[in-house]
Amino acid sequence: MGITQLLFWFLTVLTLGSALMVIFSKNPIYSILWLIVTFFAISGHYILLNAQFLAIVNIIVYAGAIMVLFLFVVMLMNLNMPASPVKKKWMPFAGIISGGCLLLVLIAALKDTEAMRRELLMKSGDIGLINNLGMVLFKDYILPFEISSVLFLSAMVGAVVIGKKN
Repeated sequence: MGITQLLFWFLTVLTLGSALMVIFSKNPIYSILWLIVTFFAISGHYILLNAQFLAIVNIIVYAGAIMVLFLFVVMLMNLNMPASPVKKKWMPFAGIISGGCLLLVLIAALKDTEAMRRELLMKSGDIGLINNLGMVLFKDYILPFEISSVLFLSAMVGAVVIGKKN
């Protein structure tokens, strides 16, 4: 077993273990910290797949910005007050339907994995590199990229205008 396989299995165990700790932790702050560990382990999987851009974006966006937001929301909530959950009779039925839909999506995604694996192995090993992503983005998709940049700029200006006091 090579170092890549050993690293893959270590990251897999770390991802699954930390994801289970997210679910089973009683303290919501610990759950968020375990979720950050899960995101870092998933970023390690992205690096093993030669998708460095996705790994960096996953760390910056999810483990950085969104998890800090979750942490602040949980810390600002008043968790000392006991809350009595409202139990509805249709909730288990909705959970079963949601789980069944997730199972169908997973089965549909996994049925063609062998064909995709063979197709990936036939190509060169530089599929996920940032250089190739930049070349495709600025050559083939320059118009949608510029439109999205104008959209983000207008969203920033709109946030400043809305947040400004009269």
